[in-house]
Amino acid sequence: MARTLHRLTAVGINRLKAPGIYSDGGNLNFRIAPGGSRSWVFRFSTHGRTRDAGLGPYPEVSLADARVKAFEWRKLLVAGIDPLEQRNVERASDRVAASKTITFDDCVDGYVAAHEAAWGSKHGKQFQATLTAYASPVFGRLPISAIDTGMVIRALEPLWASKPTTASRLRGRIENVLDWAKVRGYRRDENPARWKGHLDHLLPSKGKVRGIEHHPAMPYNEVGAFTTRLRDLPNINARALEFLILTGARSGEVIGATWPEVDIGAKVWTVPASRMKAKREHRVPLTAAAIAVLKQMEAIRQSDFIFSGIGGGRLGINSLSELLAGMVDRGVASVHGFRSTFRDWAAERTSFPREIAELALAHSVGSDVEQAYRRTDLFDKRRRLLEEWSKFCGRRESAGATITPLRSA
Repeated sequence: MARTLHRLTAVGINRLKAPGIYSDGGNLNFRIAPGGSRSWVFRFSTHGRTRDAGLGPYPEVSLADARVKAFEWRKLLVAGIDPLEQRNVERASDRVAASKTITFDDCVDGYVAAHEAAWGSKHGKQFQATLTAYASPVFGRLPISAIDTGMVIRALEPLWASKPTTASRLRGRIENVLDWAKVRGYRRDENPARWKGHLDHLLPSKGKVRGIEHHPAMPYNEVGAFTTRLRDLPNINARALEFLILTGARSGEVIGATWPEVDIGAKVWTVPASRMKAKREHRVPLTAAAIAVLKQMEAIRQSDFIFSGIGGGRLGINSLSELLAGMVDRGVASVHGFRSTFRDWAAERTSFPREIAELALAHSVGSDVEQAYRRTDLFDKRRRLLEEWSKFCGRRESAGATITPLRSA
């Protein structure tokens, strides 16, 4: 008489190769998918229809474990209970219990872990640091299900007027974590950090907040004297800062610049999208002064980094700021502020259209529609603008300058 239960053996399972479903009896089946994956399936009928429920992958779930699970589910069927519906009820109960113990900080860790592969560790640390500094002290240790609008407001209000950009970034990150928690089943309520139709009724928009922080920027009339002083310094940090001033680039773009990105013959530096803030490739015209800097670096080349640090690695992220801090008084200028210096000069001392200066700084210009239909990055016009800027930076003194206090380097 054929066996109705326990038809399979552990040895026999390991020998099976062909895709298909192999019955162990008692509703328990061993499935080999066309791709080769192996798993346990409990097949049963209820209310006139056949249903399949997964019991787990093999060998993580052994034959013995699968039989125990199948036995428990057969008892449910005898009692008139749908095993799948019962499992869903139990999982929902587990999520409710978890929502009472899993904290906001726990969910931040989970959210970062889920996205870090796409972000990279640096962005993950920045994301987490903002929440640790401003959200965690308010509700970090509270259950994720308990967080409400009042708590979010308490975290945001101290920053909203003094540091609106940071506050806006914080709000978005809180919203992301709470959305993640809801999808995971740890929350049920609406997101108290959402902006549209919610917080926008309680807080002024970022653009209307007064007191927005600006990077200190050197007056453009002083940049010629400063650049002259900079060129007298015989170190790589000085060359990198000079290159930054001449190109209008951000410090991260300059510090991470590599030789394969540069075509000296064509006089162009192409920064890949992965290193740009807007995640779009940016072509930078190279003037004679910028190329002169590159040739100085080429003579002492150690690695693929144009401005390399010790052992050929990249310069430290604060290296340019530290150099500048040793040359001018605090609050007079910042590395990022040289982009504003360039922008003010272009607006007040040239007749180039606004969009040329904005594109030179890799800013988005116009509406989404305008950007979609623009077929050129106005490279030649940007080259002429940067050539004029390069000449201006080469003048030792400019008329009407109020000289910035310089420290000995």
